[in-house]
Amino acid sequence: MLNGKTALVTGASKGIGRAIALRLAAEGAAVAVNYNGSAEKAEAVVREIEEAGGKAIAIKCNVADFSETEAMVAETVEKLGRLDILVNNAGITKDGLLMRMSEEDFEKVIDTNLKGAFNCIRHASKYMIKQRCGRIINISSVSGVMGNAGQANYSASKAGIIGLTKSAARELSSRGITVNALAPGFIETDMTDALADKIKAAVTEQIPLKRFGKPEDIANAAAFLSEDAAGYITGQVICIDGGMAM
Repeated sequence: MLNGKTALVTGASKGIGRAIALRLAAEGAAVAVNYNGSAEKAEAVVREIEEAGGKAIAIKCNVADFSETEAMVAETVEKLGRLDILVNNAGITKDGLLMRMSEEDFEKVIDTNLKGAFNCIRHASKYMIKQRCGRIINISSVSGVMGNAGQANYSASKAGIIGLTKSAARELSSRGITVNALAPGFIETDMTDALADKIKAAVTEQIPLKRFGKPEDIANAAAFLSEDAAGYITGQVICIDGGMAM
């Protein structure tokens, strides 16, 4: 259980981030629900947590912005009292073939997905170091492990997450802080719902378990890594992809 703990989940208004926020709250953690779009979905997550007896707040922040991220972390600590768990889930895609990809599309994805994770770790670790404990969970992707045609920017950002995870784990381990990464495969979210049925069928054939995962599959792993029981696991990349990258 995570009673007495506080978590900050970025990109938590929908999809995988939402599932993680709800699961950590169900385990007893107070949750800061980060979003960068409409407040409506984030507030809905907060209400769902509160109606189940939990505690949550919504915080708007563009994680690609260093100063905004610093303020978000400070607000989390101010309103919820501490920060024990950071889940770097916020991410975007701007897919396209490498030869046609614009510099802007490459930079935007790197800034949000990779620099955003750095920004959050940079500011959150200050509080965790003082506490001499903490859990940092970075959401990578099977695309960062295997690469994926048409996603040079996204794959690079998610591969960078893996390197960032391992480096941060080495730097922060002496202060009782673990840093791990989850690498989801094809998960049932708005992003994959938009795929044509023909593409979904082709992808499913590449998955040994022959199905897409659910956001709850990622949330389950995030909850475990947040627990005291996972205190001897750090610097690891756990693929939750139905066997795609084995």
